[in-house]
Amino acid sequence: MLRTSAVATRRCFSTRPDGDYQFLHRSKIPMLHFQKSLPRLPIPELQNTCRKYLAALSPLLSAEAHARTAGIVKDFEGGIGRDLQERLKVRDSVNQHTSYISDPWFEMYITDRAPLPVNYTPLLGMKYPSTPPPTLPVQTANILITTARFLRALRAEYLTPEIFHMNAKTADSAFYQKIVQMVPQRFATYTSYAFKSFPLDMSQYQGLFSATRIPRQGKDRIFRAPKDPCHVVVLRKGNIYRLDVLDRDGNIEVPEVILGRVKRLLETSSQDPENPHPLGILTTENRNTWATLREHLESLSEKNRRGMEIVDSGIICLCLDDLSYGDLDVAARTRDHLYANGPNRWFDKSISVVVSSDARTTVQFEHSWGDGVAVLRYFNEVFKEISERPFITEGTVAQAPGDEAVEKLSFDLDEKLKTGIDEAKKRHKAVEDSLDINYMQSELVGKKLCKSAKISPDSMAQFAIQLAYAYLTGGTTATYESCSTAAFRCGRTETVRPATEATKKLCQVLLKKGPNDAATAEEAAMLRECSNRHNQLTKEAAMGQGFDRHLFALKDIAKSQGMALPDLYNDPAYALINHNVLSTSTLSTPAIEVGGFGPVVPDGYGIGYVIDAQRLGSIVTTYRAKRNGKEFVEALEKAAKEIRKILDVASKEGTK
Repeated sequence: MLRTSAVATRRCFSTRPDGDYQFLHRSKIPMLHFQKSLPRLPIPELQNTCRKYLAALSPLLSAEAHARTAGIVKDFEGGIGRDLQERLKVRDSVNQHTSYISDPWFEMYITDRAPLPVNYTPLLGMKYPSTPPPTLPVQTANILITTARFLRALRAEYLTPEIFHMNAKTADSAFYQKIVQMVPQRFATYTSYAFKSFPLDMSQYQGLFSATRIPRQGKDRIFRAPKDPCHVVVLRKGNIYRLDVLDRDGNIEVPEVILGRVKRLLETSSQDPENPHPLGILTTENRNTWATLREHLESLSEKNRRGMEIVDSGIICLCLDDLSYGDLDVAARTRDHLYANGPNRWFDKSISVVVSSDARTTVQFEHSWGDGVAVLRYFNEVFKEISERPFITEGTVAQAPGDEAVEKLSFDLDEKLKTGIDEAKKRHKAVEDSLDINYMQSELVGKKLCKSAKISPDSMAQFAIQLAYAYLTGGTTATYESCSTAAFRCGRTETVRPATEATKKLCQVLLKKGPNDAATAEEAAMLRECSNRHNQLTKEAAMGQGFDRHLFALKDIAKSQGMALPDLYNDPAYALINHNVLSTSTLSTPAIEVGGFGPVVPDGYGIGYVIDAQRLGSIVTTYRAKRNGKEFVEALEKAAKEIRKILDVASKEGTK
């Protein structure tokens, strides 16, 4: 039996394992060795931002509208923009510990009152770690062990620093490691550059574990546990449980004990009835609505308050779903793990791991505290270890757990809370019904062919998206591609604008062609121009030289200092380019099977795509009332066929 309690505990029921088991890494280079010497995110020159902004608007506006906006931008650049730029530089100079975009970008997230699912909770779907796939207890226990090993390495600062190596062999080079260790920290980053190895910011890693976004009226806050919790929070059938993975001294329990606790929880929770009033559904609500209900919940009893402490401080949230999927049911899996099954989620947690009954695993994350770099590192580390070196196999014999190591939490609910839960269910169900998910996979295009044609694979995928939209509408629209600025201290993201004059021109040429028309050398040259332009925009964004975040920060300066909003921000062109109908993100890593996020505007498409050696795959989310996602993926498949013909021509040219 599980004890029913709302009191966090640190009890120990196992021997304490020693050695490498306790830490995922014991890096020779200190985890934060490069952090102090990372360059600060540069504030772009105002004239460059204005020029790039107008260039990005060019394919979206008529000549007349563009000329009108150019006049507004010129006035901004020569007038109020200069003042805002100087004020931004002053604010940046007194906040040397962070970046000019970090605080206002974070504020944007936590002041938005929109529900978290769909809007702010992306997912990364993991491939099966083995064939045949593991059973649910084995998969779950191995995930918990690797999570604990990652956590302990992070706490002890043993985690290997995040470094992008241009030459993969450098990562294991003893000479490289020796040199960068010898260099004082204030020079370490620049020394690493000499090896073409680029350290990345690790300030967001502190937000991975034992953290929760707490709803508050008008503005949420991020809670991070002041002590080192030993438990994870588990949801099943809408019920909430606490499961200890560390002992009272903070050491990881032995694998057999963790497996025993997982089995105990699975056995007992399978007998528990579906919770008619699951608290988790409230995390799908408008943030002010949830803030009111949470405050009321905690005011009802000490048991409720302590129960919420357990939830907030849990290392991660583990969501166990009694659902299974066939190998090809990608859309259903994405739907359930992205936004459905709200009663069995706690969307406020920084990291949630969803495991279905067939052991398919997905990582969700709340987006305000950080971006994909830290989450993807955790995701890849978990997949690598449970694939290559799992601590538990189907033959592992579980140890019987103590009753107090696994507990079911209970809460006192009154009619106000029950009514709030029922209303949240209805609202979330309406959102579920309004959303559609479609999946496409084409083996006509992939990295191998792109490289032989000297075309960037990411630019090819982005052009396919542009062409698909053109097939459906005949036109071009605002497009967003996220790009990390983690090469800088406290960097977050910048926007790449894939819709360019080059992509628009090639789309218009291809719209006039018949399905059986051959590709031409001219089209190959045009596609290469699209690629070159996209590569330049991506490089600029990664180096902090895009325009989106700069304009956002200047606008924030005006608002925060009580100034009148400049005409540039009231211009319809600014609203147009920020109404991102095509919101895109690449998910290309060997561990990812599926990935996705919701549309960012009601009439938009949320497009997560994967490119590997022989394949382009994409998950497309839409609101049914505004867009037809099925038609879009069909258009994307058509675009892949046309691009394949062009790549074949370009590839032949490349061999001459």
